[in-house]
Amino acid sequence: MATSLVQKLIEFYQEDPSDPFNLYALALEYQKSDKNQAKNCYNRLLIDFSDYLPTYYHAAQFFWDLDEIAIAEETFQKGIQLALKQENYKAHQELKGSFKTFQEEQLDW
Repeated sequence: MATSLVQKLIEFYQEDPSDPFNLYALALEYQKSDKNQAKNCYNRLLIDFSDYLPTYYHAAQFFWDLDEIAIAEETFQKGIQLALKQENYKAHQELKGSFKTFQEEQLDW
């Protein structure tokens, strides 16, 4: 079933590669089954669709889970700044809260 969902999301992306949501949905789905593909999708989102705010929370968490600490930290910081720029205060608070937890866990090491 998951494979058919991935296939459908790939089709959506191929139909409209200019819509960041298609790539974002694919990244989220790939997180469950193929970390390398998820990483590729997140990297493409962060470069090609750097103003797509929903990416930052999930991408930062994803890189954190992979122990790619520097990338996770940079992603959190860019997301926090973008949320402020876009005046999305709910996303700003969510990102700041997660980033604070991230920083506290780094200090525990």
